Amino acid sequence: MRFSSSGTFFAATALFASTLLSSASVHAAHAADAAAPAAPAASAPAQPPMDPNSVIATVNGEKITLDDIRKSAANMPPQLRQMPQNMIFPMLVNQAVDQKAIQIAARKDGLQNDPEVKTAMETAANTALQNAWLSKQVVPQLTDAAIHDFYVKNYASKTPEKEVHARHILVKTEAEAQDIIKKLKGGANFGTLAESLSTDKGSAKNNGGDLGWFKKGDMVPAFSDAAFTMKPGTYSQTPVKSQFGYHVIQVLADRTVPVPKEDEVKDKIRQQLIQQDVRGAVDKATSAVKIVRFGPDGKPVPDGAQPAIAGNPTASPAK
Repeated sequence: MRFSSSGTFFAATALFASTLLSSASVHAAHAADAAAPAAPAASAPAQPPMDPNSVIATVNGEKITLDDIRKSAANMPPQLRQMPQNMIFPMLVNQAVDQKAIQIAARKDGLQNDPEVKTAMETAANTALQNAWLSKQVVPQLTDAAIHDFYVKNYASKTPEKEVHARHILVKTEAEAQDIIKKLKGGANFGTLAESLSTDKGSAKNNGGDLGWFKKGDMVPAFSDAAFTMKPGTYSQTPVKSQFGYHVIQVLADRTVPVPKEDEVKDKIRQQLIQQDVRGAVDKATSAVKIVRFGPDGKPVPDGAQPAIAGNPTASPAK
């Protein structure tokens, strides 16, 4: 349990988009070598590159090309891409043939006209369009220079941070916390008291109230202010009140963490930039259109106001 006060505004949306974008960029980077034919033996003469439009198979006359297989290879998990090419290629061709046969059968049955299928197809098409536009806006900005600039601004210029390793016992009332402190002064074991008395069951049950290492900003101010003024090997002599209740804190150790090297945080920075640039791209798109929101009564609501929820929007309509 972390007692953090930081918000998560737009985190889910940005993370969802960033996952798609980062996956797309990884696939693009590996597509060529993942799907390329195996390198010829040293003694064999060099072969000209195959035309990506070369037909590998047909199903009822519908073509499956080398480029189709290469795209499938780009979407394979990394561990499967390590398999020998003479195993991967036939497997992907068979998969493409099966998929094409299923699509032909589905169209023959008229499933493309089924309302639910049409909706699903439209949703998939719209999602692909959204992701393509976001990729076009964001991916070109994910350069090594941008990552380096972010590192210089947000890491290299910072001073090393202090971390504390602490555990705690959380209770509802000040009187309970005072009683725990009295027991500790009498020689009681902190971990044992945490397991039996703490309302923070996550930390109490598994490790006697241990919260691990944390920086000052990782916890709510009241908790951090107390923990970061204590010496290792001591526990709080008075209860520490926060919005969660009353804490009795024991500091086990402290340390100063050096500023990480750029290579150590490169992937983390890339994800931060993706989230930042996705948010900027979304703002760009929404600022270029006229948006009108409506309330349950069907009337427009003022700008900045959120429409009230009418009924349960996640419930399935009655049939």
